[in-house]
Amino acid sequence: MEKGMIYIYSGDGHGKSPAALGKALQKACRGENVVIIRFLKKRGMSDSEFVRRLEPEIKVFRFEKSEEEFKLLSEERKTEEIANIKNGLNFAKKVMNTGECDLLILDEVLELIDNGIISVEELRTLLLCKPEDMEIIMTGVVHNDEVYKLADEVTKVETIRSR
Repeated sequence: MEKGMIYIYSGDGHGKSPAALGKALQKACRGENVVIIRFLKKRGMSDSEFVRRLEPEIKVFRFEKSEEEFKLLSEERKTEEIANIKNGLNFAKKVMNTGECDLLILDEVLELIDNGIISVEELRTLLLCKPEDMEIIMTGVVHNDEVYKLADEVTKVETIRSR
């Protein structure tokens, strides 16, 4: 990974988030700091005792309160969760403005576009806050050339065979 690059891990296959976590571990092994902000995912990793032991090099945040899939929520609960998600995006902006990490992972942030929570333009505006030397990894299933143009490198993950 090169300093200051923006990466997208996309595609229909499984493994985008684990690939990003692998990059986080590589950074942490070199003494660099990583912030992971998870969107539209259940608690899982962010509440894991294992992940807490990775601090202070790797910090994981999740701003949503619901354990249910976003698409299945009532309109009222979707509105609440969108406010929580926007808090997560504002936190990402703060992380970029303060330069508090070497690698920022926005896990499943691309799904926010697919779910109509943010636009490609809003994501582009967020990325403008990135310090020159900070790397960013964004994950999610996306098939949008406008989104791909936001990154310096796009990796598509594809499942070839599944048992």
